[in-house]
Formats: sequence, C-alpha cells, structure tokens
Amino acid sequence: MEQSSTLRVGVVGAGRVGAVLAAALRDVDAGGRYDVVAVAGESPASRARISHLLAGVAVDKPTAVSRACDLLLLTVPDDMLANVVNMLSASGAIRAGQYVAHTSGRHGLAVLEPAAALGARVLAMHPAMTFTGTEIDLARLRGCVFGVTATASTRALAASLVADLDGSLTWVPESRRTLYHAGLAHGANHLVTLVSQAMDLLRESGAEDPAATLRPLLTASLDNALRFGDGALTGPIVRGDVNTIRAHLADITLTAPATLESYVALARATANRAVLEGRLMPMRGARIVGLLNDALASAPPRGVREDVG
Repeated sequence: MEQSSTLRVGVVGAGRVGAVLAAALRDVDAGGRYDVVAVAGESPASRARISHLLAGVAVDKPTAVSRACDLLLLTVPDDMLANVVNMLSASGAIRAGQYVAHTSGRHGLAVLEPAAALGARVLAMHPAMTFTGTEIDLARLRGCVFGVTATASTRALAASLVADLDGSLTWVPESRRTLYHAGLAHGANHLVTLVSQAMDLLRESGAEDPAATLRPLLTASLDNALRFGDGALTGPIVRGDVNTIRAHLADITLTAPATLESYVALARATANRAVLEGRLMPMRGARIVGLLNDALASAPPRGVREDVG
C-alpha cells in the first residue's frame, strides 16, 4: 500500500460478506494497519452481525460512513451496487484519493465510474467463497481466492489487502467479470440444488440419513473433479449403461418428477463431454441422449403425477 499510517475502513452493507471482511481486517495483526471506523446496515440481521462481529464500531448512514473512511468497502447486492455508487457520488460523500472497493463477483470497475470521475481510486475484490455471516467464515477466508480487477493505482492495495487476509489473488479482466462470476455461481449455487435433489431421491429410497450416505461419495467426487476434470467421471453414462439410465428416468419420473429436468440436462451434458473426451462411443452417446430427450418430452406436465394402477 502507498500509505504507512493506519487505513480507516468503512463498510456500506453489513451483510454476510461485509461484516466478515470488516471483522477480518480488524483482526489483522499488521501494526494497526486497518481501523474499521464505521459501518452501515439497517436490517435486523445486519444489526445483529454488527453487534456480534464488529462490537464497538460506529453504525451510521452510508454517506457518513463514506466520509469517515480512507477505504470504502461496498458490500451490497449486485443489483443495488450501481444505485449506491451513484447516490454516494452525487451526495459528495466520495472524495478524490479515497479508495472505493466493491465485493461483487459480477461487476468490475465500470460500475464504480461515478466514484472514479471524482478522483477516487477504485477496485473490485470478490472473495470466491460462500458466507454464513458468522465467525466460521473468518477461518474459511484463509486461503480464499479473491477475483480482483484493479487500476494501476489500486493494484498494490489489492495485493496487500488479499495478502493481509491470508488469501490468494487472481486478476480478472474487466471484460471477463461476468463470465468469472457465472463459473462460480454455476459450480457453487447449482451444486446446492443438485445435492439437495440427490438427498431427496435417497430419502424416497428409504435412506435414513441421506447426507451421511452421500458425504463420502460427494467429497471424493468433488476432489477428483477439481484434480482431474472430466477424467474423474465414473458411473453409468461413461460406461454406456443405457438400461440403467432408462431405469433411472422411469423411477425419477414416477417418484420425483420435479428432479427429472435437471437430471436430463446434466446427464445430456455429461454424455456429450464423455463423447468429446473419447470415453464414450459416439453411437452409444447418441442412444443415451435420445433416451434422455424422449423421457423429458413424454413426462407429464409439472405438478401432475400419473396414477399407478
């Protein structure tokens, strides 16, 4: 960082991310480098997080928080970010030389242009982690990757912040921010849906503890996928077990029809990737994809369950 004195930090948006990052910066043992001086958060949940993680920090309006700090962290939802930047810039709460950073995965520097036009030094710094908004996250931040987009004047600060948080840094070009975020959301958010649906199927099969049944398998599968990519693929699709897949489709359609669409979509994508990787013969892959398409086309309308006589 350019300055040697304590950096006064203000946070607008005491959600799960903002409260945890502020608490982590306050805990940094770096000669008093960061002083979290003010935070803005209005909801009961935000006030509870402030009380628990940021005891003693002043709670104020966003404009007052911005005026009080050298580094302003904007940790509001993606769709609110532009409005918050515009409001703070128009109100005179942002000044030349001030650091203004946001933690959105989707947005880069363009959304901060009103602040940059006033002379603020801007950066985007997104932690690639899911947050609970509790002290559990403080330990998880160590080793977390931050997707950073910065200007020449903020690259040093970004690198210093990430290092002080015991994270690692990946530079994301401005034009690739949305793609970067889509990859994270597709992997993390959709994984939750996938696992929940898998637990539903196991529960329907009579498993008393679906999570315990899945945990060793999913842990190994995730680790293997991160290490080997498509090479980690196992199961009936890569083996070309058409009859097994047909049986899956029949039982899912009968018992958990809401899961059929996602099963078909993921099975189709898996078959196509397995063919491209040379692990599934094209003819067998075409049979599987045809079977999947037919199952979806012939499924009863969503919410309608056929009687079994």
